Amino acid sequence: MANFQTDTQTLEGKNILITGGTTGIGRATALALAAAGANVLIVGQDPQHLQDVLSDAEKAGISNKIKSLIADMSVEDGINAVTNAGNAELDTLHVLINCAALAYQGISDGNYAEWAKIVNTNVLAYLALSNYAVKRMKEAKGGHIVNIGSMSADVREKDSSVYVATKGAVQAFSESLRKEVNELGIKVTLIEPGAVGTDMQPVSVPDQQKNIENLEMLKAEDIAQAVIYAITQPQRSDVVEIKIRPHLQII
Repeated sequence: MANFQTDTQTLEGKNILITGGTTGIGRATALALAAAGANVLIVGQDPQHLQDVLSDAEKAGISNKIKSLIADMSVEDGINAVTNAGNAELDTLHVLINCAALAYQGISDGNYAEWAKIVNTNVLAYLALSNYAVKRMKEAKGGHIVNIGSMSADVREKDSSVYVATKGAVQAFSESLRKEVNELGIKVTLIEPGAVGTDMQPVSVPDQQKNIENLEMLKAEDIAQAVIYAITQPQRSDVVEIKIRPHLQII
């Protein structure tokens, strides 16, 4: 029998910045990375959600691996707060995970101010923090940017045109960014989940649990595992895009 050996990278001691790190996919990813030995700086907007994450980390014995920040990713002051915290807390930035996002429906709803907040959070913050990460990673001659997108970029479902526009932008940005920075030793991965049981879903938690049991919805932890897979591959191997959908979400 063949003896298969892997040379994946360790997460021990890696410094990782995660936006949207207090709920859903970002929360699950932060806890999983900290449990694997990474030093994680999480950014969220709701103090109670942040406290919940820190409580879970303390129960798991990994509170020393997580730093935290409250910031609004839709405004320049919030972006500046994140970059300042990144400089202060992370002596080297190995991985940036852009995960902060807001749900929204179609263009028939809302107004300019609401659309601006969605676009700023879901797109402009990705651009701004990627710019920050590239500058820091360029100096270190290596790093990894992970953008959490959505299957909405491909499915383009009805009555979700605002959200679809932002996730389509994330998809295009990720593909172009990789070509821009790969010669600097920086990797870029786009992860596009299908339906995931998180706060962004318009259905109740019990209904989400039922959908998960019926294989119609993913857990946030499933996406966290995909992130870990992507960022632990050897330097020669780029995981460019991962599409993950529930087994019975036939789209």
